[in-house]
Amino acid sequence: MLPAHGYPELNRFKHLAGNYGGAWQEQKKEFNAFGGALLATTNCVLIPPDNTYLDRLFTIGITGIPGAHHLKSRDFKPLIDKAKSLPALPEEPGKKIMTGFHHTAILGLADKIIAAVKSGKIKHFFLIGGCDGAKPGRNYYTEFAERVPKDCVILTLACGKYRFNKLEFGEIDGIPRLIDVGQCNNAYSAIQVALALSKAFNCSVNELPLTLVLSWFEQKAVAILLTLLYLNIKGIHIGPTPPAFISKNVFEVLKEKFDLKLITTPEEDLKRILKK
Repeated sequence: MLPAHGYPELNRFKHLAGNYGGAWQEQKKEFNAFGGALLATTNCVLIPPDNTYLDRLFTIGITGIPGAHHLKSRDFKPLIDKAKSLPALPEEPGKKIMTGFHHTAILGLADKIIAAVKSGKIKHFFLIGGCDGAKPGRNYYTEFAERVPKDCVILTLACGKYRFNKLEFGEIDGIPRLIDVGQCNNAYSAIQVALALSKAFNCSVNELPLTLVLSWFEQKAVAILLTLLYLNIKGIHIGPTPPAFISKNVFEVLKEKFDLKLITTPEEDLKRILKK
């Protein structure tokens, strides 16, 4: 629900009070602790453990879970009735997170961003994001974001952002150092921002002080990676493991043609990137 706060037609409803939880792989723990009615709308839904929240889990569209109530014809009355029948959620301290950075919003700051780059106040841009998962090695992205120098801006998107989007990064001349572009699908916005910056500085995207550091899982990420390669974006860092569909020989070709590289450690990768 986090990106929903950036849409005016949704944001005007007082019922949209916040965002609960983080990346998809945490849902069994977080849904069990939530206590409210749940609506699964995407293929990221997991089968709940026995005797937990199945009685308050609803699905819609192409999603489906054995034992859950599937809503038909977009009739949300059963979901609403269930939500009203459950105890009120306890009040818990939360954290305010800035969202809604569609590329049109970012480009509204274009003059300030360009001025900050030309004056040397912004030295580099990092796009850190992608799919998240439960396997070891993904703390790399948290540590990388924490180590990014204070004269650099971080753009982020997809569920990989939950690794660090609650941290404080501050701002540079009123420009947030952490810019949440949105969901996986909003990779388009990140591309539009890169293109706009390349036009402003009269150079190619690959000549910009911009580095993509992507967390890999699969599914939609395949299409996003292939799109970036089709656009001839070079120097992408990817990890913690290479895509499963890419053989060792194919990866070597991508490495040679697009400078696609696997992540190492945050310290080593940042040192190499900022040395350029």
